[in-house]
Amino acid sequence: MLLTAVTSINNGIYECERGRSKSDPYTLTVEDAAISSSTHYTNGATKTDSVARLIDMRSLLTLSVLLALIREDKGQKPAVFLLPMFPDVFAGDDVTLICKGRGEPIKWFINGDPQSHQGSSMLLTVVTSKNNGIYECERGGSKSDPYTLTVEELEPHAQLSPFIGGAVMSKGGGRNLVLYVDDDAYGWKCFVLRGESGFVIKPDVLNKTTAVIYAELKEAKRATFWCENGTRRSNAVTLKMTELKVMLDPPAAPALLRESVTLRCEVWGGKAEKATFYKDNKTIPDTDITKDTYIITSATQADTGQYRCHATYRYSHISADAARQEGDSDPQELKVIGGPPAATVESTSQNNLKCFCRNCPDNCTFYYWYHTLPNDPRRRLPENTQIITVEEGGLYSCRRVCGKGFSRFSNVYSYTGGPPAATVESTSPYSLGCFCRNCPDKCTSYYWYYTIPNDPRRRLPENTQIITVKEGGLYSCRMVCGKGFSRFSNVYSYTAQPEPVNVLPIVVAAILMVLGVSIVVLIALKRRRRGGGSVQATAQAKDKTTGGDYEQIQLTDQAVYHTLGAAEGQGQGEGQGEGQGQGEGGYEALKSVKVEMYQTLSSADSKTPAGESKGGYEQLPQKDKDYEAVAVEDNPYEELKAGQQANQ
Repeated sequence: MLLTAVTSINNGIYECERGRSKSDPYTLTVEDAAISSSTHYTNGATKTDSVARLIDMRSLLTLSVLLALIREDKGQKPAVFLLPMFPDVFAGDDVTLICKGRGEPIKWFINGDPQSHQGSSMLLTVVTSKNNGIYECERGGSKSDPYTLTVEELEPHAQLSPFIGGAVMSKGGGRNLVLYVDDDAYGWKCFVLRGESGFVIKPDVLNKTTAVIYAELKEAKRATFWCENGTRRSNAVTLKMTELKVMLDPPAAPALLRESVTLRCEVWGGKAEKATFYKDNKTIPDTDITKDTYIITSATQADTGQYRCHATYRYSHISADAARQEGDSDPQELKVIGGPPAATVESTSQNNLKCFCRNCPDNCTFYYWYHTLPNDPRRRLPENTQIITVEEGGLYSCRRVCGKGFSRFSNVYSYTGGPPAATVESTSPYSLGCFCRNCPDKCTSYYWYYTIPNDPRRRLPENTQIITVKEGGLYSCRMVCGKGFSRFSNVYSYTAQPEPVNVLPIVVAAILMVLGVSIVVLIALKRRRRGGGSVQATAQAKDKTTGGDYEQIQLTDQAVYHTLGAAEGQGQGEGQGEGQGQGEGGYEALKSVKVEMYQTLSSADSKTPAGESKGGYEQLPQKDKDYEAVAVEDNPYEELKAGQQANQ
């Protein structure tokens, strides 16, 4: 850092940091010279003297900075330090030893033995306890103090791994790394080391035990990512960059002895149609390859080496006529290590599980037990003994606590015995029921759970046996039985049903329409009856006044009965017995007679005398004045009127 024309503004405490090692503070104090229009200054110094003294002060400052740099780089002997600056180094980590200082040539020594490596940094990949030792470097004939590297053959507290993919990425790409912890993901910080520059990454906490970071290389060829919380940390994940379209993608986790290892030959933006794999430039037989994947079923030390692949591919998803292309990947190193000792879970009785670790060191004291339910993150159990009693079904695993770290996780043991299991069944298209036929009487209420893809399971507020469901997803339940629960039920996959149609308004509307039509019909019939009676009354009145100067109008059957009803009422008013007999006989005689109405047609040209009107009917007008006589049946109305006149 060069400071020019310093003033008191530059006063302060200066520190520097290389890697993660910070220097002692340096205090810089600059005294400003008092400048005025006077030719004399403090202590009688002239302007020329003052400027000269200020220049001397600046020169002394620059010289002191240069001397400090010389003392640091040349006056002091070189030093070896570690990147990343892990509090503890675990098996499988990638670390770099830096020889800090100046001077050439550079020499390295391990346990006093000279090494062929001559660079200022020494990269150690997938370290194990075999890398333990004393490391020294020499620059320009000056040798550093020894640095002791100790690798713990254990696993760290937390686990960091890619959500998808392996250790190789295309240039400019990125990848999500997921952090799993035992206690609480809050409070953890993550870091990345690109070359010799380190940066802090704030993780996004997904739930109590899980967080995620986005890992990208920027312009670096490789970068190492890890997370810390105080003295506890996760494993380190090293990601590498390739600029080729074809890439060999090994797993980001170390290859462990007697475990399977998968190598994939991938194509940027597409998929390989055929792949050929090479180990140390020797072709691997096609019998061990499935299209674009090479699987080592049980890794041994003999599988350690440099691997690459050759792929044939087409971008057929862009165009069906895309040309076939070929390409080679960068070589990638695969190192098979023994790794930390692994624990094992075994069943010792119907509901007892035991954690074994036969190769664990003596400083392994107690145990961590873990339980996993479907679609839930793994959670640590409170038990820390070798044998535990289990009641709830699910997946169980364990590991031993060994001082600064842990053994490897055990196998996953699937436990299905224990408490009675609940069952979820559909009781209607929109409801589910929770049943537990073997649950004891003390099981009273229910816990319901709901899960959608890529989300953790969550408990629903309902606690009844039957619930109404609307959203599609996975449903499960269990019964609450005093101090514990039944086993979780099966997972019921429910597909959301369409909303039911409410037919009540439609039915009500239909009924109202029918009632409305009925009312209209009844009103029309009633008016029709009233209209027939009016016509008959008008005819009677006109008959009395004009002596029959009209044409009879054909009546409906209802009008005839209405007229007869009036005659019956009149007969009853005059007397009992004989009148009633005559009235009833009159009705019987008229029941079978069809009543006709005729419309009176008046002629504007001539009028028939009153006497003739009683003896005949006017003819109806026809086309071309051609009239046709209308035949008339006996009119019961005339007979009834004649009978009434005779009685009078």
